[in-house]
Amino acid sequence: MRDEPAGTARIADQLLHWYDRNARVMPWRVSPADRAAGQRSDPYAVWLSEVMLQQTTVATVRDYFRKFIARWPTVQDLAAAQDADVMAAWAGLGYYARARNLLKCARAVSALGGFPDTHAGLIALPGIGPYTASAVAAIAFDRAEVVVDGNVERVMARLHNDPTPLPAAKPRLTAYAAALTPQTRPGDYAQAVMDLGATICTPRNPACGICPLRTPCAARAEGTAVSLPRKTPKAAKPVRAGHIYLARSPQGAWLLERRPDRGLLGGMLGWPGSEWVASGEGKAAQDKALVPPMAERTASEADTPAPVTSAEVTSAQDTSDRAKSEWAESDQAESERATPQGGGRNKPKATPDATPPLPADWQRVGEVRHTFTHFHLILTVHRATIPDTTPGLTPAADFRPGDLPTVMRKAYDLVAAADAPLASARLPPGTVARRLRRPLPLTYC
Repeated sequence: MRDEPAGTARIADQLLHWYDRNARVMPWRVSPADRAAGQRSDPYAVWLSEVMLQQTTVATVRDYFRKFIARWPTVQDLAAAQDADVMAAWAGLGYYARARNLLKCARAVSALGGFPDTHAGLIALPGIGPYTASAVAAIAFDRAEVVVDGNVERVMARLHNDPTPLPAAKPRLTAYAAALTPQTRPGDYAQAVMDLGATICTPRNPACGICPLRTPCAARAEGTAVSLPRKTPKAAKPVRAGHIYLARSPQGAWLLERRPDRGLLGGMLGWPGSEWVASGEGKAAQDKALVPPMAERTASEADTPAPVTSAEVTSAQDTSDRAKSEWAESDQAESERATPQGGGRNKPKATPDATPPLPADWQRVGEVRHTFTHFHLILTVHRATIPDTTPGLTPAADFRPGDLPTVMRKAYDLVAAADAPLASARLPPGTVARRLRRPLPLTYC
């Protein structure tokens, strides 16, 4: 292991020289040429992108970012938005505590009249932790802050050939990054290291031959780059199970509920359902959750995306591996609440109670499977037709499947797919029924 590559200033210069010619084009980013011409980054755009990029790929974030900026072009616009509108716009990005804290932070910034331009001022805002404060301070305000995400950790581990496994290696890798951070162009430098990790110094197949840091890289010299950084094996995720109920009236109105603000999927629309309790199926249930039937693989497998694996990181799509601890409301607390406990640690139920939200002729449609940060989930999906006079229905005109979090959308898609043959049977002779990627609401028989 090499403690300090020779010529740290030269390394920063080499990386910036490479970045000037190879910077990725991002909708929230000011190009190196434009920065050199005097254009400054918008702190609102930088902050919004950094929040979205926490545990979410760049490829996924691009479209969400564009939609948010088009709808709420300034932090003041976002601060004035309705909570439900923001939660609906966030649907599908996962880690929904981010959306709730996004609003809290936007309102605090609006009250201040703008974003603070220092790390200390930024970290005092609601929902902003050390990583986001450093990133916004560096990229938006050119402060010489140390910005370390998963890409940066990988570059530092290889540059120094450090075999210490993560997460124990984090302090050392941060120290390496601090030693290389320049006083001039720190914002461009921070983005340059992240781009290098995303496009050249990738997890599985690093392109060492064209890397601008190939000469000082100790791991390249030793032939160990592919094995770094090392990671401590993670424990297998537990499996939870539950029931979910989709009820619709003859006129197409749906029975929906809004989840409590705190907890998993807080503030999001969803279907009524049971508790999510620990499954008694053990290893078989884990395998079942991890490898769903082919018919159910059309929907995204992670509503709260797990950290992207090395195989999924390419030059066009990287995981930013932002520190999700900054948005502290994880699914861990929710998963603990979902297991009934009393007095001491009682044994969890093997199966959840199947108690529909109201009397009806409920029919079992199938199962959907989903992965959250701390557990896998298997939901048994039921459907029924209920009277148009049922209280609390959401009219068909007000129902948008895209407003649902992914796990709830999976259940909707399953029911819609089950209804598709019935809808096709009612088409006039000669009409070709097309399979829709995102099924439209269908009327039950």
